[in-house]
Amino acid sequence: MGQRRDRLDKRLAVAKVTRQKNSLKKGMERIRREKQMFSFLKAGKLPYTPGVMSWLSERLDKKAGQITQADIKALLKQ
Repeated sequence: MGQRRDRLDKRLAVAKVTRQKNSLKKGMERIRREKQMFSFLKAGKLPYTPGVMSWLSERLDKKAGQITQADIKALLKQ
């Protein structure tokens, strides 16, 4: 093997370790964010801030303008 291949193999190995380490952090961040969003939902009612509406839109698979208070209540009951 040549030097280029050795550098590539090393870079791929480092990327694999980094990906594994970051996936744990990202998982914890997703859990934290979900808890925070649910606390925002329980505290208020429509209209929410753009960040909350974006999260709701992704979670409910609806456009932000089509989300109703009934959808949010159903989500909170789950």
